[in-house]
Amino acid sequence: MNKLNVCVLFGGMSPEYAVSLRSAESVLNNMDSNKYNIYPVGITRDGKWIWFSANQYEMLPADIWQELPENCPAAISPVRGQGLLIFRPEGMETVPLDVVFPVMHGENCEDGAIQGLMQLAGIPCVGPDVAASAVSMDKTLTKLVIDHAAIPQAKWYLVRGGDLATRIDSACDEVEKLFSYPVFVKPAGTGSSVGVSKAANRDALCSALIEAAKYDDKILVEEFIQGREIEVAVMGNERPVASVCGEIDSGAEFYDYDAKYVTDTSVAYIPARISPETEERVRDLAVKAYLALGCCGLSRVDFFVTFADNTIVLNEVNTLPGFTSISMYPKLFAASGIPYSELIDNLLTLAMEAN
Repeated sequence: MNKLNVCVLFGGMSPEYAVSLRSAESVLNNMDSNKYNIYPVGITRDGKWIWFSANQYEMLPADIWQELPENCPAAISPVRGQGLLIFRPEGMETVPLDVVFPVMHGENCEDGAIQGLMQLAGIPCVGPDVAASAVSMDKTLTKLVIDHAAIPQAKWYLVRGGDLATRIDSACDEVEKLFSYPVFVKPAGTGSSVGVSKAANRDALCSALIEAAKYDDKILVEEFIQGREIEVAVMGNERPVASVCGEIDSGAEFYDYDAKYVTDTSVAYIPARISPETEERVRDLAVKAYLALGCCGLSRVDFFVTFADNTIVLNEVNTLPGFTSISMYPKLFAASGIPYSELIDNLLTLAMEAN
């Protein structure tokens, strides 16, 4: 059987650049080189595309991958049939691609940008398409779809970052009319908890709004839900399946960027510490949300289950979740009987089937 030509994209012009490097290291180390011709291509923080010439994937998390002298500029052509272009000193090499795996998070990828390029090029791409990616990335749009699908979610309010210079006091007044403290403040279009704050009073709310505005003009303020943080991995196209449920105990104020990737305070429980009946309901709602947003390939769907009465509340949907060695998406499917390498095989197959 002929090997498939697979381009693994990583990095990118996003606040989640460092997370992408760690995810890509894990994906590349778990791809079967007997099945795939692997072409790693990194995008630097300033937007340069570079073909990474070696299999020294440990260089990625250290962010020294750009330094190999054998590296070459690269690009994926939007012209159908051209595929990956590697600009070697002796001349341009054209590599036809069977599928692209964008192991990237945040803006300029998870928002549909890379998916749009692959659509133009006619190259299968792992994960949801342009529309589902864009809607899922913008949490305010996600809220509208989820509400239409009658899936329970936290109450929310939209603040515009551009208004803060002239009306931050009125924005805080409106939040205080709608919610009791604490509240969560999030940029609408980031993941990995970048720019997210928990505000317990008015001063903290003002600071949180200003911080979130550094990342997005649309800022989401949400009511605080007291409950367990439950995550579900979903995979598939027309008939998606949900993994077992996992639970995150952040060991901090909330599951912020540091708790996810820097400190060792968080603890994951797989399976989650919820009843079988609640788990089944969470899994059903995860698939319902996935289908309502038009996702295919993969997504991770996050919920709260309240301590008081086991009410299930959707938190958010992540269309290109982390794939680091400690990330929940691969761990949840591993606990469901699909090991990491097989998971990658399945995702590549689903991308080609959806194209």
